Amino acid sequence: MSDFNLDNWWQPFTNVRAFRDNPRIFTRAEGSFLYKEDGQEVLDITAGLWCCNIGHGRREVADAVHKQLMELDYAPPFQFGTPPAFQFAERIAGHLPEGINRVFFTNSGSEAVDTALKIAHLYQFARGKGGKSRFISREQGYHGVNVGGTSVQGLPNNRHGFPLLQEVDFLPGMLDIARNAFSRGCPEHGTERMAQAFEQIVAMRGADSICALIIEPVSGAGGMVPPPVGYLQKARELCDQHDILLIFDEVITGFGRTGSAFAATEFGVTPDIMTSAKAINGGTVPMGGVFVKDEIQQAIFDSAPAGVPEFFHGNTYAGTPVAAAAGLASMDIYEREGLFTCAGGAKGEHWADTLHAMRDLPQVIDVRNYGLLGAVSFDSGDLPAKSLGPKIHQRCYDNGVLCRAVGDHMVMSPPLSISEGEIDLFAERFRKSVNEVLG
Repeated sequence: MSDFNLDNWWQPFTNVRAFRDNPRIFTRAEGSFLYKEDGQEVLDITAGLWCCNIGHGRREVADAVHKQLMELDYAPPFQFGTPPAFQFAERIAGHLPEGINRVFFTNSGSEAVDTALKIAHLYQFARGKGGKSRFISREQGYHGVNVGGTSVQGLPNNRHGFPLLQEVDFLPGMLDIARNAFSRGCPEHGTERMAQAFEQIVAMRGADSICALIIEPVSGAGGMVPPPVGYLQKARELCDQHDILLIFDEVITGFGRTGSAFAATEFGVTPDIMTSAKAINGGTVPMGGVFVKDEIQQAIFDSAPAGVPEFFHGNTYAGTPVAAAAGLASMDIYEREGLFTCAGGAKGEHWADTLHAMRDLPQVIDVRNYGLLGAVSFDSGDLPAKSLGPKIHQRCYDNGVLCRAVGDHMVMSPPLSISEGEIDLFAERFRKSVNEVLG
């Protein structure tokens, strides 16, 4: 049906050759649904790419963006400011853990991660510990696609063929189906293994060479894996013990996904730096942010020469008034509709019940959930590894539900605004799709 040229746009993370043979085009969105060219509805059980937490087509966000475009579409953020950026930073700070009140805006999660790495590095220099230049990350972790984020992520396909920083060590990934299959919420096993690996890295490299640990509180693109019991608390303890900064990459978990505004609050662990993006303004206008402890900013300010920027870093659209206006309108929705906490209430319980009922489907080897996040893992059987997931993904799309395949893991992150009836519709269409592929 498409009457436009498919050749010019090089799509991200896409098998473009296959797409051109079988284009999948969305033309409209409303609420929890996307719509194909022919009008067929597709239940968006991934909230776009973990970002449309308030649902699609929110009129008040659109109105706020239009008003801002007509009033002040853009002003340079270098040496100048606009009311929406300052107002939105203040609103965000009101939901951050105590002691984190500084907001540095970016355009995306990838930029937020690289910015966080630079802030951490600069802080170590500012306090006279410039030798602390190494980073610790985690296998199966995803931290964006810029050079810094690519270097600290633990997904091999996203690293191969690209320039990498070499001063990075990796903790083992959290996915352990053999010991933790069908855990509801946080699994039991894995914290001790992480702690042992952390101590081994410190013993090998020396704590005086390590700048920061960067981890996702819940692993997203690595297959939606919640942290084992006590994992994040132990990570904080180890970082404190060895004078290492702790960075939480909350690009996925931020803005209500876990049952609190941020996973740091949900798990009761305050990092030194947090990254965010995606749902920061409901996925409507590109935007990200780095949230920093006040004392870190102050140390950097105190060490900077007078008369120059304290941080020689930024980008053209950092805190653009249009993105901030979208953020302010989205924040009104988050707060008014209780979306920051709904994943920890009755809706989250219904989601968990619905997901774990999937264990009776053919070839299911694990079901995982936390808040309004979920994953169903399959044994590929006679098929090559990681080939079953894409088949289920395609059949789901054909049957009107958008799930994400990460290898043979089907990953879900519905809009926080989804209804229980729509969760039931997801279950119906997902079951139908799996049974058609494996039945």
